[in-house]
Amino acid sequence: MSAISVGQAVVLGIVEGVTEFLPISSTGHLKITEGIMGIPVDDSAVVGFTAVIQVGAIAAVLVFFFSDIRRFATAWARGLANPEARQNHDCTFTWWVIYATVPVVLVGLAAKPLIDGPLASPWVVAGSLLAGSALMWFADRFGRHKRGENDVSLPDAIVVGSSQILALLFPGFSRSGATMSTALLRDLDRVAATRLSFFLSIPALTGAGLYELKDAVGGGVSVLPLAVGTLVSFAVAYASIAWLLKYVAGHTFDAFVAYRVVVGVALFGLLATWALNA
Repeated sequence: MSAISVGQAVVLGIVEGVTEFLPISSTGHLKITEGIMGIPVDDSAVVGFTAVIQVGAIAAVLVFFFSDIRRFATAWARGLANPEARQNHDCTFTWWVIYATVPVVLVGLAAKPLIDGPLASPWVVAGSLLAGSALMWFADRFGRHKRGENDVSLPDAIVVGSSQILALLFPGFSRSGATMSTALLRDLDRVAATRLSFFLSIPALTGAGLYELKDAVGGGVSVLPLAVGTLVSFAVAYASIAWLLKYVAGHTFDAFVAYRVVVGVALFGLLATWALNA
């Protein structure tokens, strides 16, 4: 029997699509939703399922940013054959995204037992939601917002890419929240920080989804819920990306910070009163 039903897959796909790229923590919201629906959050099949449906959200990034990605890929391919072409910013930027993914991959593989076990606790989610809110508020207030996407350097990419480790180890921190906040602390403007977060998500989340596929299928989740959850997350994530890019062009991150604080405090309350099983 499947560990997750088709109906549950639809709900989780919607949650994944809405929250993957908003700086409010997709992992945290998925674990909260799974807890409410009585799905064991630390089951390897469930952990695998949530990683696999992230591929739908990544597919939305690939489609939405297709022209940018094609430009990066073309420049990168030319750089492989032509030394002069390697000086092109699009070529170097592509290499930087690859380099910036290495730290999170290494930590993810080394700390997988902790990530899938003790760190999957809703208590960790609640604390991470609040900690990530503090970082986001500070970064948005004190980042100088003076550098655009063309100003991104290798140190920027490495530092911002490495910040994904926070979300990897502490579900609730938010991968997009960590990368956007770190980019703001590097003085990138909000749109550049958001776009950099999107591009860094492609190798990290695609790799995680493919790696966890065996656990999802082998652990009892049938192909149909996986397919449904992935398709739903794709459709919802595409709309979420379009909305977020328009939003950050003219707004601060205050609304996201406030929302995270409310959810974090509420989650602590539910756990403390046993209204939600930890």
